[in-house]
Amino acid sequence: MQKTLDIFTRYGLRRIINASGTETTKGASPVCPEVIEAAAALVGHSVDMAELQSVACHTIADAFGTQAGCVVHCTAAGIAIAVAACMTGANLARVERLPDTSGMKNEVLLQRGHDVSYGAGVTQNVAVTGAKVVAIGSANECGVYQLAEAITPQTAAALYVVSHHTVGSGLIDLAAFCRTCRAAGVPVIVDAAAEPDPRLFLEAGADLVIVSMHKSFAGLTGGIIAGPLALVRACLYQEKGIGRPMKVGKEGVIGAIAAIERWASLDRASLARALDERLAKARQRLELLDGLTASIEPDATSNAFARLHLHVDPAQAGLTAHQLAQALWSQTPAIAVRALQADLGILQIDLRRADAEMVEHIVKSIEKLVGAARSSRRSSAPIKGGRGKASLPPPSPNLADLTADALERWPLSMRRADKHAG
Repeated sequence: MQKTLDIFTRYGLRRIINASGTETTKGASPVCPEVIEAAAALVGHSVDMAELQSVACHTIADAFGTQAGCVVHCTAAGIAIAVAACMTGANLARVERLPDTSGMKNEVLLQRGHDVSYGAGVTQNVAVTGAKVVAIGSANECGVYQLAEAITPQTAAALYVVSHHTVGSGLIDLAAFCRTCRAAGVPVIVDAAAEPDPRLFLEAGADLVIVSMHKSFAGLTGGIIAGPLALVRACLYQEKGIGRPMKVGKEGVIGAIAAIERWASLDRASLARALDERLAKARQRLELLDGLTASIEPDATSNAFARLHLHVDPAQAGLTAHQLAQALWSQTPAIAVRALQADLGILQIDLRRADAEMVEHIVKSIEKLVGAARSSRRSSAPIKGGRGKASLPPPSPNLADLTADALERWPLSMRRADKHAG
C-alpha cells in the first residue's frame, strides 16, 4: 500500500489551525476537494491555454452575469493587468510599449482612504504599469465633487478598493463612484479580493471586478477579472507585455473554473447557520473568562458572515491582546487569530473553515492561556499593605515593523526529516 505523503513531517512545517482568515501569509484558504480533483486531472497533461481561458471566460460570464472574464495569477496581478488594459485597449503595439505610456491616457483615480497596503501598496501595484495614481480627497473624507474635478483627458481609469483595510466611513460609495465615472467615460476597476460575489459590484456599475480564487472561493492561487468583452480581451492581451511575469498556469485556470462551479452549487444558508452555531458556542465559553469580552460582529465589507471579537482587558486577563495572539501562535499546532486591532485590545476569530474539533481546541487554548496569565499575575501581586507600582500594559508591536523583522530573519532554520521519509 502506498504511504500518504506527510509534507509537514517531511519538511518540518508547523501545522496551523487558521482562525485568522484567508490571508496569503497563512496559505490562504484550504483548497476544496472539487478543485484538487480538477487540477489533478489536468496537471499531468498539456492543454491549449487559449481554449482553457475560453472555458474560463464562459464559466465566469455564466456565473456572474457579465459578458466575459479571464483568469490571472492573483488579485494583485489583476489590478496591474486591468489598469494596463484601460490604457492600451486591444492595441498590441501599446501593450508591448508599457510601462512607457507615451501617447496614452495614464492617470488612475484613487480615493486617499483606499490607498492601503494588502501586503504591498495599492499605488505601487498601479505604478508598475507606468500609470500615475491621482489621489483624491483626504484619508477620512472624499466627495463626489472631488472625484468629478479630478477627471481629466488623461484619466485612464478609476480604482475602487473593497477591503476591511480601507477607511470605513466618509468616502464615496461604489454606486455614486461608478455613476460619476461612467458619466465621464472613465472605466471603474474594483479590487474585491476577499469578496464572495462579484455580481454585487458589477450591478453597482463597475466595469472590471477582480476577485481572488484562493480566498472566499477556496481555490488554488489565482484571480479572475470579470467585465465587458472588450476590456477583458484587453486584459488577456497584457500577457504579451507587463502581464507576462505574472501569468497564470493551467492549474490556476482549471482551479478557478472548478472553484466557480462549486460556488454556484453551494447551500449558503446551511453554511451560514452552521457558522452561527460555532460562533455562538465559542462566545458562550469565552465570555465567561475574566478579562475577556466576546461579541459576534459582521464582516466589514460585503461578506455575509461574522467573526468573534475578543476584547482583552490586560488588567483583568493578565496579558494583552497581542500577547494572547503570540501565545496562541507559539502552540503546537499553532493557532492563528486576526491581530490587526491588537493595539486596540481586540482579536478577531474567523471560524468559517474550523470544524467542531478545531473550535474546541481554540477555546480550550484561550481558556488555558488566560487562566495561566491570571495565576501568574496574582502570584506576582504586591503584598497586601505594600505599595504596588502602577504601570501601563506594554504597547503592542507595530505590525509593519513585525513584517520587516520577519523578512530580515528569513530563511528560517527548518528541521527537515530524512528526504526519503513519507
